[in-house]
Amino acid sequence: MDVVRTCFYTKYSSMSIPDLIALFHHRWAAPVLAELERQKGSRFAALAGILGLSRASLRRTLDALIELGLVTPNPGYGHPLRPEYTLTPRGARVAARCRRLLAVLGDEREIALRKWSLPVLIALRHAVRFSELRDELPGITPRALALALKDLQAVGLVERRVDEGAYPPTVAYTATPAARPLQRALI
Repeated sequence: MDVVRTCFYTKYSSMSIPDLIALFHHRWAAPVLAELERQKGSRFAALAGILGLSRASLRRTLDALIELGLVTPNPGYGHPLRPEYTLTPRGARVAARCRRLLAVLGDEREIALRKWSLPVLIALRHAVRFSELRDELPGITPRALALALKDLQAVGLVERRVDEGAYPPTVAYTATPAARPLQRALI
């Protein structure tokens, strides 16, 4: 899940856009990973209680995280029908990013944890047009991209600029300075 770059003696790792899309396909993936990191593993019932989500949502999220190789079921202690879940080594690296992301999120938490919001925000490294953004995000529909951009614009994380000096007028989207901490938390 990590893309590792080295520069002299320093290693930089970041998540690729397809990995972000897979991770944020489930709204509760980041909070579950952050909570598993905080508790160093947890039981199903404890996760459901702490996060306040339904058993079905938690089950779907955990199944997706297991499939991604970020979480592993551990028979743990106690009754075998209540397994404990722990992070894999790769999951621990992603969970640390999710914990930083959740710490940075404020009022934008509901918008930012939607399926396409964070992948769109990460793809906005510089000013891009709608079609360029759509090409960079595999699997996104034009409607989903338009809704994500509209939601991010409403909370002040994305700016829409119209260049009326060009013919025909062009529209470019950029991340605002308020979005930079969110981008840094995941990159």
